[in-house]
Amino acid sequence: RRLVEKRRWGELPFDAHPVRAATVAELDLPRFQLEYLPAAISPEALAQNQRTVDDQLRALRLAMPDGTPTVTAILVIGREPRRWLPGAYIQFRRVDGRELLDAVIDHREVAGTVADQLRQMDEIVRLHVAHSAAVGGPLRVDTPDYPEEALRQLIRNAVIHRSYEGTNSPARVTWFSDRVEIQSPGGLYGHVTRQTFGRPGVTDYRNPTLAEALKALGFVERFGVGFAIVRQALEKNGNPELELTVEDAHVLATVRRRRP
Repeated sequence: RRLVEKRRWGELPFDAHPVRAATVAELDLPRFQLEYLPAAISPEALAQNQRTVDDQLRALRLAMPDGTPTVTAILVIGREPRRWLPGAYIQFRRVDGRELLDAVIDHREVAGTVADQLRQMDEIVRLHVAHSAAVGGPLRVDTPDYPEEALRQLIRNAVIHRSYEGTNSPARVTWFSDRVEIQSPGGLYGHVTRQTFGRPGVTDYRNPTLAEALKALGFVERFGVGFAIVRQALEKNGNPELELTVEDAHVLATVRRRRP
């Protein structure tokens, strides 16, 4: 029995593993009750739910049977996620040019829970997207150099599918004068190959519990359609096709600026 239990624990994805030495005190329980629970559980079920907070954490796979928080719990409702997962943040850099050595316009380390990171990145993207006005006829048309929806989807993919295990590397968003590069730590996972990566409906989840949590919080619409949304948004806006580069240690998505 002990061998079977050990094998099952070893087969858990990393995001469902316990964070050893962490306790429930590391979790923001008011946030769990006010933000996460109403998003993950229907109002009817919550009204009938008489479970303790500890039982609710275990039922939602945010805590192990002994109460130890999981990796997903630290990422979603942790007070200080980087204390336990040093690479759990997004490095944003805006460069005045086409090379990393060019002058840096803006540089930030976007930290906090994964939800906090994504909300902050939504604001940063909105701040840095430039709009050009075309005046003709009775209407003025403003066209962005990058579609915000495409960048949002790629950043969310980078955070959801990245590796949090065995690396202190953050997800990186580097904004050049002619392109935006979004780099996610960790190579391909599961049955996704270099040939099938990025195709509609072809996906596998390194962090399935985290993905479910972000879906409950409204950051994921439907699984498996992210790249399709990106490509559609780029085509509609007049940007070149999405470029994907797969390496053993990371995946890089490159979005080129809209053609003049």
